[in-house]
Order: sequence, then C-alpha cells, then structure tokens
Amino acid sequence: MESLFKKNVLIVGATGGIGSEVARLMKNSLANVFLTGRNGAALQKLASELAIPSSQVFEMDITNAAAVEATAQKIHEQISVLDILINAAGIGIIRPLEKLTYEDFDRSIDVNLKGSFYLFKSFLPAMKAVKKGLVINMPGVLSKTPMAGASAYSASKYGLNGLTKSIREELKRTNVRITNIYLGGVDTPFWDEIDLRVQKNKFITQKEAAKSVWFLCQQPRSGVVSEMIIQPFNHQAI
Repeated sequence: MESLFKKNVLIVGATGGIGSEVARLMKNSLANVFLTGRNGAALQKLASELAIPSSQVFEMDITNAAAVEATAQKIHEQISVLDILINAAGIGIIRPLEKLTYEDFDRSIDVNLKGSFYLFKSFLPAMKAVKKGLVINMPGVLSKTPMAGASAYSASKYGLNGLTKSIREELKRTNVRITNIYLGGVDTPFWDEIDLRVQKNKFITQKEAAKSVWFLCQQPRSGVVSEMIIQPFNHQAI
C-alpha cells in the first residue's frame, strides 16, 4: 500500500457527504489536502475543522470551465502537480420522463459529465507531463445498471464512463491512473430531494463509502484498480 504522507490531494465536492469524510481521512493520513466546493460557508467550516490553510481552499462551480481552470492554476502555482484528484462532485435528479424538465437534463450533464471533463482538461496535463498521478471518479452503479426514473442521471454517468475509458487509452505510456468507484445506496443527502421509497438504514454509510475511496488512494504503484463496485447487501444487482 502506498503511503499518503505529504501526498498532494485535491477533493472536488468536499462539502458533500462523502467528500467531507474523505477530506477527514486524508488529513488524518497526513496528506497535503486541497478542497473545493460550491457552498462557501460549509467549505470554510470544514477547512477550519481540519486546519487546512485558506490558500488551499477554493469555492468553485464545477460547471464553470473558467473557474475550474483558475483553480487549477492557483493550485499548480503552489505545488506544480497533484498526486491525487478525487472527484466527489455530482448531483442526482431522479424523475420519470414526464416530470423531467429540459433544465433537469442539462443540469445533470453539466455537473456530472461536463464538470468531470473540465477537471480532466485542467489537471491531467500536469500529471501527464510527470507521467504519474491518480484520478478517482464516482460514477455510481446507475452508470452500469440504470433504473426507471434515472434517465438524466444515468446518461450523465454513462457519459463519464465513456470519457474515462477513452482518456485511459491516452495514458497508456504513462503511470497516470484512473479509478472508477461504483457506489450504490449510500446514506448521503443525495436522497433527501428524491421522491423514492428507500431504506436508508440498509444503505452504506458515508464513512464506509469514504473509507473505500481512501483505500483506493493507496493502491500500489505496480498496478491499478480500474473499477470497484460497492453496494448494500439488498442492492446486489451487478
């Protein structure tokens, strides 16, 4: 297992349920942690709790390409290149087609797919230049096995899968690795605005989901974990 000691780690979507738990684990592992998120107040609260300096904390909208590029520039001025990029940002709009609006679909694509593309564009060139680095995405199990009402969400996450697999082909002569973790049924605020009957008491906890990300950040240099699937026992569909 690779040590996280002094590794330069960026957590995008750090104010989310999983992102904030990953940030705590990374800080406890003595990594050099950078944070981004849309909610400035929540971001500053987390940074204060973890004693992360303000120069390493960035309020950022992942759907804004210029904002992502600006954040990357500020980070690269401090450390030149990241060791690990964790993309924990994302939204889930679960509605049947009749209730799904054009804005819902556009927002899903903007955040889950285009936002991920902006991150690759802004941070991957520096990793490729030094021929090392790790990117962790969280497409979710609905990017493999869709369900009714998840057309917008699944479309965006299936797109992320395709984006990732194509970019992997460009990285074969480097040691830059991309890992997709497919989480299903995690007890996060993701479900708070979704009109579905779910048994959250049977879901994976935020802390356990975060531990899986933390574990993947320590994969050995001699190989790569391309994919990991984690679901509750009652959700074993893949």
